[in-house]
Amino acid sequence: MTAGRPLEGQVALITGASRGIGLAIARALGRMGACLSVCARNAKNLDDAARSLERDGAKVLAMPTDVARPSEIAKLVEKTERSLGPIEILVNNAGLGYFGPAHQAAESNWDSVLDTNLKSVFLLSKAVAPGMIARRSGHIINIASLAGRNAFAGGGIYCASKWGLLGLTQCMAEDLRGYGIRVSAVCPGSVATEFGPHTGKDPGKMLQAEDVAHAVEMLVTQAPRSFISEVLLRPTMKP
Repeated sequence: MTAGRPLEGQVALITGASRGIGLAIARALGRMGACLSVCARNAKNLDDAARSLERDGAKVLAMPTDVARPSEIAKLVEKTERSLGPIEILVNNAGLGYFGPAHQAAESNWDSVLDTNLKSVFLLSKAVAPGMIARRSGHIINIASLAGRNAFAGGGIYCASKWGLLGLTQCMAEDLRGYGIRVSAVCPGSVATEFGPHTGKDPGKMLQAEDVAHAVEMLVTQAPRSFISEVLLRPTMKP
């Protein structure tokens, strides 16, 4: 470990890392010395992201993965640990949005959002936790949302996934803290990416993907005797 690369030699798995928040997080952790395992559903976008991260000097494993599919999660974790080593940092970032009245939504809308935003976190965390427990160290960071705390019209399914994610995060933190594993949630407001409706908002005043990545940097470099369980992230000026 060096002062400029505090994560030297550690393996970080980031989901939904082909663009936006996930790519910004991967870039930040790579610059801190982490070996990166990145996944996303779109193989072309993921390949472009991996090449960009490699140009920054990071060691990268890129694997197209649908985190809503348990079999693909198992293959991702197995290949990551075989190729790079034990997973020390898991960032559950992959997410889908559905925005519209819940009573008008199809069951498939519910399933796709909940499977991606919530069930995948359960499955991935379950897959990496035994190794972290054995080593008595690790970070699980879940990218949630202020929508996990606030209701808004048309947000029923999305909010349900994020409210559930916060509950899961808090309970996992209690289950795993005795093993030296920190489980945290980052809850950003609207971020200027392609995700979600930003009608009428000034992108220049919105949060940027790098702001969320900065919060993750803070979480993985905490002092050893404490942990930050939740970060609420808002722009300085309302967009």
